[in-house]
Amino acid sequence: MTLATSTVRALGALSAGLLTLGMLSACTPTPEPDPKPTKTALFASDKEAFKAAEETYRAYLSAYNSIDLSSRDALEVTRKYVTGPYAASEREAISELQAEKLTRTGESVLIAFLGEAYERPDRIRARVCSDVSGTDLLDTDGTSVVPDTRPDRYALEVLFEITGTRILIAEANAVEDSSCTSASS
Repeated sequence: MTLATSTVRALGALSAGLLTLGMLSACTPTPEPDPKPTKTALFASDKEAFKAAEETYRAYLSAYNSIDLSSRDALEVTRKYVTGPYAASEREAISELQAEKLTRTGESVLIAFLGEAYERPDRIRARVCSDVSGTDLLDTDGTSVVPDTRPDRYALEVLFEITGTRILIAEANAVEDSSCTSASS
């Protein structure tokens, strides 16, 4: 047998082996991709979700009440409690107050928190009633710039988003709520 013949046979055997291997792999089922994991609700009940959302709102309000508008860090104080549209509108509002060189005094007080819906797995809706009668905004002369028509109490529809194990305020919209104006402190 010549060298050329043995080379042809070796290449033929190699080709046959590769062809067989290819045919076998074609018969092997393709593994199914892992299904997308479904989000699991963080809370077992609406009551648990509402309690956690209220704790978040109280922590946020405490942080918000501590904001010093003259501080460079004013925009960072509440960052760990807010997200989305609410974070953007809060940054804009604080920036405007700082640009006008206003000073905020007093504290907003949470009067009532009513959980409305736990939209599993990642949203909580609530109605919040706050008392702002003890707060004021003062210009550089110490004169109040708060309109006399501002109500002492107001209601908000608040949307919380759950991200991992964190609950963040994503939206807050003022609503008419006569129960808020008559809520007891």
